[in-house]
Amino acid sequence: MTWLLIILFGFLAGMVQGLTGFGAAIMMMIFLPSILPIAESAGVASLIMVASVLTLVLRYRHDIHIKRIIIPFLVYASVAAWSVHLVRIFDVHLLRMLLGGLLIALSLYFTFNKKAGAKPYPWLIAGIFMIISGFFNGLFGIGGPLMALYFLSLANTTGEYIGNIQTFFLIDTVYITTLRVFNGILTTSLIPYILVGMVGAIIGTVIAARLLNHLNIGTVKRYIYVFIGASGLYYLLF
Repeated sequence: MTWLLIILFGFLAGMVQGLTGFGAAIMMMIFLPSILPIAESAGVASLIMVASVLTLVLRYRHDIHIKRIIIPFLVYASVAAWSVHLVRIFDVHLLRMLLGGLLIALSLYFTFNKKAGAKPYPWLIAGIFMIISGFFNGLFGIGGPLMALYFLSLANTTGEYIGNIQTFFLIDTVYITTLRVFNGILTTSLIPYILVGMVGAIIGTVIAARLLNHLNIGTVKRYIYVFIGASGLYYLLF
């Protein structure tokens, strides 16, 4: 039964990742902490997400602008390298609640303020997004919502948004996984969970990519704002 649930959540993770550009780790972290410690769950969720991310990077490779990715990644990765050590020190439940409140507030703001996110953010705001995202990614593998807002503000098309954010996540996954391996968080005993989850993730992503072909950037934005709010509600309540 456990393996079927991993495939199911992997499938849902792939669907969400394919439609909104982020969220695979969020879906996996709903279930994985019930069978693994939170630090290991974050590592497994990130690696299961690789299947979705790589599929989307290959599909939208012609829309990628690497210059838009380098500086955000350096800031994000620097903070994640520090926070990955803090998962056993901080009150993770309190941090999740704070993140949940922030995401709900952002979701409401972007949903009702039609002009918000219509142009690139000032570097100060963008930098804050990167720092917060990197911090929570290091703690429990969830850094996507605010980075989604950042890349969304730079994109003119759905393909441009998906291509850039997935390339960002691919580079990040290689980096943060290396840190987790060196810190003894990820071991070979977790490989079966990763491979089984990837099966569902690939299937979900392929289906989502087909659906995405019929959606414009405005529709994708609405989906993203709603899912950011739903993510925040989950963190706040659970």
